[in-house]
Amino acid sequence: MVSHGKDIKIFSGRSNRPLAESICKEIGIKLGDSEVGTFSDGENFVSIYETVRGSDVFVVQSTSSPVNDNLMEMLIMIDALKRASAGRITAVIPYFGYARQDRKAKPRDPISAKLVANLITRAGADRVLTMDLHASQIQGFFDIPVDNLLGNSIFAHYFSEKFANDLDNTMVVSPDVGSVTRARTFAQKLGMPLAIVDKRRQKANSSEVMNIIGDVRGKKVILLDDMVDTGGSLCGAAQALVESGGATEVYACASHGVLSGQAVERIEHSVIREAVFLDTIAPTPEKNSKKIRFLTVSHMFAEAIERIYEEVSVSKIFL
Repeated sequence: MVSHGKDIKIFSGRSNRPLAESICKEIGIKLGDSEVGTFSDGENFVSIYETVRGSDVFVVQSTSSPVNDNLMEMLIMIDALKRASAGRITAVIPYFGYARQDRKAKPRDPISAKLVANLITRAGADRVLTMDLHASQIQGFFDIPVDNLLGNSIFAHYFSEKFANDLDNTMVVSPDVGSVTRARTFAQKLGMPLAIVDKRRQKANSSEVMNIIGDVRGKKVILLDDMVDTGGSLCGAAQALVESGGATEVYACASHGVLSGQAVERIEHSVIREAVFLDTIAPTPEKNSKKIRFLTVSHMFAEAIERIYEEVSVSKIFL
């Protein structure tokens, strides 16, 4: 529990209220009294029903689907808190949307991640707390402090227990070259070797698996990614690991289970034994599957929030 200074308050939008409530339970405080709704014309509104003057305020809101509504809710809530004289406002964004648009891939492309960073800063946020940004350079898009938590320690704990008696026959696999650094850190935590699936993306939300770098024959493999959207890349990589690589079992994990379109159905009919996600995006009935499991990040965000409030190092969480 927090121990000194002006009081701490946590508010939530509608994107992931269960996670916000779990964070509050971990810290030992009540979720802030507020109302978020929609007018008949589609405009969002926010009402704050308690004083926040001088308080250290945290706004929990994932910018997941519906992305634009959730983003606007967060901006309006930050503005309301700023105008109510909150001492400091931290935008807690477990899943940061628009993160895939982080550079100009072709002429006349927008850099939407930078635009969203500008909007959050301009709305009045003093700092940002997020998890597993799609591209780490997005931290540099903000002119305010950004703490980017890493979910691989949660997965490492889960899989180290799951494969405690069979670690020597298990490997970590990066689903593409861009995720190698993330997968290597994860493999080191588990003390496992690393393999890489080399793929060539033909167009958005589709990819063609080319070859596998590393020997996975006769091994159980764990595919690690930062997010799973339509599931096409993940299921394609899993198929290649079994058919071309000779892997015996495939497990998958990703921090953000976007799971749009037919993603759940694809996972259900894939060779993946189990897909594990964090609850940075609220689990919904549509995401129910015998193959899908969610792990909570409430304890990690609660500790980070307490450390920010207490003005001590957040990096200790990663050790």
